[in-house]
Amino acid sequence: MTPRRRTPDTPDAQPKPEDAAQRGDRVAKVMARAGVCSRRDAEAMIAAGRVALNGKKLTTPAVTIVPGDTVTVDGKPLPAPEPTRLWRYHKPTGVLTADRDPEGRPTLRDSLPAGLPRVMTVGRLDLNSEGLLLLTNDGALARHLELPATGWLRRYRARVHGIVDQALLDRVKDGITIDGIRYGPLQATLERTVGANSWITVALREGKNREVRKVLDSLGLSVSRLIRVSYGPFQLGDLARGAVEEVKGKVLREQVPPAFVARAPAKDRQTERRQAADAKPAEAKASPPKGRTPKPFKPPPADMAPGPKGRAAAGNAAGRVSAKPANKPAGKTSAKPADKSSVKPRGQRADHRRQP
Repeated sequence: MTPRRRTPDTPDAQPKPEDAAQRGDRVAKVMARAGVCSRRDAEAMIAAGRVALNGKKLTTPAVTIVPGDTVTVDGKPLPAPEPTRLWRYHKPTGVLTADRDPEGRPTLRDSLPAGLPRVMTVGRLDLNSEGLLLLTNDGALARHLELPATGWLRRYRARVHGIVDQALLDRVKDGITIDGIRYGPLQATLERTVGANSWITVALREGKNREVRKVLDSLGLSVSRLIRVSYGPFQLGDLARGAVEEVKGKVLREQVPPAFVARAPAKDRQTERRQAADAKPAEAKASPPKGRTPKPFKPPPADMAPGPKGRAAAGNAAGRVSAKPANKPAGKTSAKPADKSSVKPRGQRADHRRQP
C-alpha cells in the first residue's frame, strides 16, 4: 500500500507562519491586519462593493493577496500594517469578551481605554471571570498563543464553596471526562480554607469553554470567584482592574516566535535606547567627546589665595584656621605664629599690647 502523501490539510503538516506569508493571505485577513476592521466586517464591505484589488472591484472574500497587490477601500489604499503588539488587560467581572452583544451587556470594546487600536483577545474569559487577558493586533499571533500545542501554562485562583482536601483535587491530575468531553490534566492545589470557602490554584495547558468551573463542579465544588493570574510567561501582577499595559518590544521578541514579530514598535526602540544609555557606567557617560583631551587639574599658586572672606571660609572648612592659637597661655600673643595653623585671617587685628 502506497503511503498517503502529506498535504497542508493534514494536522502533522500545518504550514509555518513564514511559509504562509510567502503564499499570501486572504483579503479579509489583510484588511483586519491593517486595522481597518474585523474579518467579518471586511466580508460585509466586500459584499457591498467597497473593496477593490488592483483597481478591480471584488465580489468575494475568497481572494488571496500577495506582495505587490494594491487593495483599496472606498478608493483609498490600505494603511501599512503596524508591527505586532501585545497588551496585558485586567478584565473585571461583568464584561463580555466580545465586540458587541445583542442583549446590550457591557463588552470588551466598551471597557478598553480610548486610543487603543483594533485588538483581538488571546483566548477568552467568561462573563463572571476576571483577571489577565492578553490582547494583540495580530490575529495569527492570537491563534498561535491559544493552541494547546504552544504549551503555555494558564494559572487560575478559584474560590469554591464546599469541603475540600488535596486528595479530592488529585482526582483530576490525569484529566477527566464530563458529559462525553475529555478534559486534559489539571494541577489543582489547595491554598487555604476560611470558614465554608476555600481558595484553590488551578493550572492547565488547554482552555476549553468554562473548563475550570465544570471540572471543579464535577468534584462537588461550586466556584464563586475565578481569577486568571497568568498566561504563559505573562503575569497579572499588580495591574489595576480595568487597566491595560503594553508588553515591551524586547520582551515580546523574547517570548514570541520571530515569524510573528519582525521588529519592535518605534516607541519601544527609543525607550530601549534610553534605558541602555542610562545603564552605562558613570565613567563612560563622563568621557569627553572624541578629538578633545581633558586638561589636568592644577591647584592655584599660593599667592593667589582667595579674599578675606573666601580664605576664612575655606580655612575653617579645611580645619586650618583657629580663632586662638592652640596651647597658648591666656593674655600672651606671639608676633610670629608657631605654624600655619595659627595664622590670623586678614581683617582680624592682632593684640599689639606690650607685655609688662
